Amino acid sequence: MGWGRLALATALVSAMGMGAALAETLRLSHNTGDGTTWHKGAERFGELLAERTDGEMALRVFPNAQLAGGDQMRQADMVGRGALDFVMTSAINVTPLVQEMAVFSLPYMYENYAQVDATTADGGPAEALRDILRDKGIEVLAWGENGFREVTNNTRPIRTPADMAGLNMRVAGPMYIDVMNALGANPQQMQWTETLTALQQGVVDGQENPIGAVIIPQQVYEVQKYLTAWHYSYDPIFLGISKAKYDAYDAETQAMLREVAAEAMAYQRQITREGTETGVAFLREKGMEVHEPTPEELAAFREATQPAFDQWAERVGPELVASFQDAIAQAQ
Repeated sequence: MGWGRLALATALVSAMGMGAALAETLRLSHNTGDGTTWHKGAERFGELLAERTDGEMALRVFPNAQLAGGDQMRQADMVGRGALDFVMTSAINVTPLVQEMAVFSLPYMYENYAQVDATTADGGPAEALRDILRDKGIEVLAWGENGFREVTNNTRPIRTPADMAGLNMRVAGPMYIDVMNALGANPQQMQWTETLTALQQGVVDGQENPIGAVIIPQQVYEVQKYLTAWHYSYDPIFLGISKAKYDAYDAETQAMLREVAAEAMAYQRQITREGTETGVAFLREKGMEVHEPTPEELAAFREATQPAFDQWAERVGPELVASFQDAIAQAQ
């Protein structure tokens, strides 16, 4: 090989090496198992990221809060400190860090998806929460969906607030402790990674989670007999990035990250709602006894949980709650 060709080949190898060096592997942590819509949404985000950057950005997805030692509450804090690149987590899991995030999950705040979408849409009241999380070092890229939380247990059907009395209930966050106390249950805050075993062993009687995002893909129906579709609380998820990492990117890359995240979370929201729509029939096929409350029964649950609503509305902030209620009223 002549010197000219050798120099050209060396330059090409060097350029390829530089290209490889530019490839960036990013890490995303989320709460649930690898069969859930959370994980599928995270994987879609990684696929789109690789496509849009021609492979210069690669994403590794870690389910079950692995990178936080199984502690789903720590993930957001780790992203805020720059110890993790991305987090996909639910609003209620962030309330220890940002109590205003509980606004989404106030008991019986929402009745349907149209009301939910009115609050999380661009320019909606959820924008205030983006600002608060930004101050904590987390840039919210897009909202996804955990869904309306339904209650399951192994003791008895839940048709009235009195049926909750004395049940040991696993809960995900501090607000649900107060809600369960208002219903006369015994709440036990527990990591999701520990919950299925606790249900199987009878350490707790029941739990509450959305059908499409958690109860079906995590096979809760294998360890629980009764479900009441009471829609008592809604829980969004969000895809967030470390603000320090986000700020280090140029404006074009930032815009790309937002676009890709929005597309991935739209997909995640769609498959979650599809799973929820067909979920009740599926759970009945699997042997669960499913109760769908009447409007009168729902009114009784709403009345029983009103003290918890009032308590947390005050903690979240009356103005923020009012902004959500206004958006919901307009959606109706």
